[in-house]
Amino acid sequence: MQWVRIDNRLIHGQVIETWLPYTRAKRLLVVNDEMAADDLQQQIASLAVPGRIHADFIHVNALAEYARKHAGDMQDTLVLVANCSDARRILDNGFSFTVLNIGNLHYSPGKKQLCAHVAVTEEDEVCLRYFSKRSVELDFRCVPNDPVQIKGW
Repeated sequence: MQWVRIDNRLIHGQVIETWLPYTRAKRLLVVNDEMAADDLQQQIASLAVPGRIHADFIHVNALAEYARKHAGDMQDTLVLVANCSDARRILDNGFSFTVLNIGNLHYSPGKKQLCAHVAVTEEDEVCLRYFSKRSVELDFRCVPNDPVQIKGW
């Protein structure tokens, strides 16, 4: 299963303990420009990743090309992005997906709380509607055994 998840925390316990087993991923792609440019952050984050999982840190605009080069391995992949705009960029740059898991977007002043784990700006709302218009299913859950929090976006 190929799974794309928005989570502003990127690699953390829920991803390692629940989403990797749920997706049966053998590959973890952290698609984030800041982390892709920071070797120290990559080394620190890699410490949490089980040895059986291949982890790569990729710039947002490089994902589609990476996927073409690794086409045979992409079916068992968990793709992590930090925000909705990066998820949109990977789609617009040619990396296709049919489901987008919105796992965590922290609340901050000026954001609207959609459910316990997702707070969005107006820009985020526009972005989420963009996915809906392109028939990308929006899956609002923190962990796989939770029910989908918001339906029919």
